[in-house]
Amino acid sequence: MQVTGFRKLGILVLILLNVACDQWSKTYVEQHVIQSSYTELAGPVFILTHVKNTGAFLGLGQDWSMGVKRILLNGLPLLLLGYLVYRLLFNSDWQGWLLLGFSCILGGGIGNILDRLRFGEVTDFFQLRAGPLHTGIFNMADVSVSAGLVLILIGYWVNKNTSGA
Repeated sequence: MQVTGFRKLGILVLILLNVACDQWSKTYVEQHVIQSSYTELAGPVFILTHVKNTGAFLGLGQDWSMGVKRILLNGLPLLLLGYLVYRLLFNSDWQGWLLLGFSCILGGGIGNILDRLRFGEVTDFFQLRAGPLHTGIFNMADVSVSAGLVLILIGYWVNKNTSGA
């Protein structure tokens, strides 16, 4: 399906808003939060800290060699992000929830890959601790990706239920 200019602009704006929010929040934390500090934002449930992650999600791959990191943490994500940009901007029948979801995933992915390419690491700073739920430390790019996945699941559920399948 051909993507119109107005739709391309909307997609780009959404992606750029996600990237800007991520990059601004990381810059703020870099400048104002001491590394490894621990600040309760909403009681003991929502924590602000400041850590460097040289791996991927939850630190996966921090001990990998530099060559493996370049391939798995930089190369493959760049290929996937490039494909998603192409698909969203030039050849997409995705609508509504799916379009929003993939745009959020792209924005978050671009935010983290920018840090990996520029600094070799990603700044993480939020953690949730609610009862038995203790998340790893994450950033706004991770929030964008997670929100995008939720939006995609909603989109598939809505499409399935409206198509009579």
